[in-house]
Amino acid sequence: MGKIIAGKTSDIPPGKMIKVSIDGRDILVANIDGEYCATDDSCTHSGSSLSEGKLEEGIITCGWHAAQFDCKTGKLVKFPAKIRDLTSYNVIVESDNIFVEM
Repeated sequence: MGKIIAGKTSDIPPGKMIKVSIDGRDILVANIDGEYCATDDSCTHSGSSLSEGKLEEGIITCGWHAAQFDCKTGKLVKFPAKIRDLTSYNVIVESDNIFVEM
């Protein structure tokens, strides 16, 4: 599919995340101390929007049931039950544009 523009660097200050829709798929794009990363936005436990949760030190915490995922890799960090990791995507920054490779 290639790289798809997700926004501008000014749209996502350090420590923040946003949800973007790319070809019908909700993607979370976050800025971790100037490094941009992208994962699926839907929690693999309940389907809730992770962009409505919290982002602290590179860990996304789901606002519904507190599942925690590593923002850079999509790997499950903490939850009482085994659930599927998130899909992570490569992010490219060119000038002030943020692209997600799908």
